[in-house]
Amino acid sequence: MVKSFLIIISIQIFLFSSEQIVLVVSDNFTTSKASLECYEDGKKISDTIEVNIGKNGLGWGLGEVSFKQNSNESIKKEGDKKAPIGLFKLTHIFGYEKKQNLNMPYLHSSKNLICVDDSKHKYYNQIISVKDKKPKSFEYMLREDNQYELGIVVGHNEQQIKQAGSCIFLHVAKSKDAPTAGCTSMSLKEITKIVLWLDESKNPILIQIPKSRAKEILKLYPQLQNSKLLKED
Repeated sequence: MVKSFLIIISIQIFLFSSEQIVLVVSDNFTTSKASLECYEDGKKISDTIEVNIGKNGLGWGLGEVSFKQNSNESIKKEGDKKAPIGLFKLTHIFGYEKKQNLNMPYLHSSKNLICVDDSKHKYYNQIISVKDKKPKSFEYMLREDNQYELGIVVGHNEQQIKQAGSCIFLHVAKSKDAPTAGCTSMSLKEITKIVLWLDESKNPILIQIPKSRAKEILKLYPQLQNSKLLKED
């Protein structure tokens, strides 16, 4: 009972302390398109933009809050090409430039920086620098295209639960309408605006949901009540 009480209190403290919110809402579980808005202290500070999410839509992820899931709703798994549903910390910025003057921790995407998606590896779902022996499965953070030119690390599956999904980011879109393998993508111009706005001291989070879960988010965050994305049709 005491443990449960402490968990509830810690969640309440976390929710209360989150001053910056990136809100992503899709029409349903299967679409690969969604809309994004940014909020600070309950005030919308950006235009609503269209973004790309997973090729196969959304699946329940592992974040800061546990939501009740219906039996017919998908759960995020490694390689399923679904973006995670939930409430997640935004932990780092990464990019191709060696240095960035930001208010967030920054990772330079050098040729040795990788994200591990081998669920049997001890560094599963972590970004690490490796020169020699590499995991069986991973992705380079320095790509030959521009998709990781600038990005944001999403704190999904931080417990490193096997096969629960890895390497979830906000990043540059491959093309305007190209779905992702599980991330959320947009133009370089739009992600640059978000990166410059984010501030580690304001505990930034990503809320990513299908519209059917809007009521639950409004209970947690009544300051989002003016969001058109969360209003019933």
